[in-house]
Amino acid sequence: MPFANSSEERPSFVLAAMPGLEAVQGWLAMLLCSAYLVALTGNGAVLLAVRLEPALHAPMYLLLCMLAAIDLALCSSAVPRALCSHWLGARDIGFGACLVQMFLIHALSAAESTVLLAMALDRYVAICHPLRHAAILTHAVTARIGLVAVARGVLFFLPLPLLLLPLPFCGPRALSHSFCLHQDVMNLACANTTPSVVYGLAAILLVMGLDAVLICLSYVLILRAVLRLGGWKERLRVFSTCIAHVGVVLAFYVPLIGLSVVHRFGRDLAPPVHITMGNIYILVPAVLNPIIYGVRTKEIQRRILSLI
Repeated sequence: MPFANSSEERPSFVLAAMPGLEAVQGWLAMLLCSAYLVALTGNGAVLLAVRLEPALHAPMYLLLCMLAAIDLALCSSAVPRALCSHWLGARDIGFGACLVQMFLIHALSAAESTVLLAMALDRYVAICHPLRHAAILTHAVTARIGLVAVARGVLFFLPLPLLLLPLPFCGPRALSHSFCLHQDVMNLACANTTPSVVYGLAAILLVMGLDAVLICLSYVLILRAVLRLGGWKERLRVFSTCIAHVGVVLAFYVPLIGLSVVHRFGRDLAPPVHITMGNIYILVPAVLNPIIYGVRTKEIQRRILSLI
């Protein structure tokens, strides 16, 4: 009988721990906490710098603010609960809380992918159509991009927890990560999960997969435009404006692909591999994005140094 018909059958799940590494569990949690604090500080500094510096109120930097806000929400939806599991031993998570956390992680990841696509569009217009850049990417258009990013994440990934809601969970309830992900929770159900599998794969392909293809296409067009320029110095100068964006795209998609490969082909891997890949997926973009843009953008550097 599905648990939806009986409150007694609503399961709680057990978040993953590092088996065999209990002696260093505190140090691992300290490392996780340090990375989380770096993510909070870095993204908070970017938001504050853009907010206080009028010269940074351009579409590119407003998109960067959206990226920083999404990174803050994404890591905050997973890391505090993981720290409770590692430090306090509170590894049980309720079914409802698990579904909410799962939805937030996937929806925010979709929103981040959308913003990265919008940033690629910004770079394409700035390089290939510089005279039309101000007319195309206005503040109103940038605000609409933010709304579309949020709406896209909600609409595509809200069905994931709804598809899991009626399923029975009658077997082991130990997760392979220190937070809840759709495929991880779905694999614990003792019923037909084909609709959930099909929809989850379709949502990933239509959001992250499509965004990745369009980002690659935009850079093909950018490279064509750059190669038409006169000298190598001019080509390097123009393409250097894209280096920071390429860095944050890699910081997002490489961990995402790595986590997907581990889920698909790594069922026999040791539990620490799954936990580590999950933490990398959540924290690496949030930690690296403000560092990449802070290093590559002199205006942000100056404002942050003035705040310090």
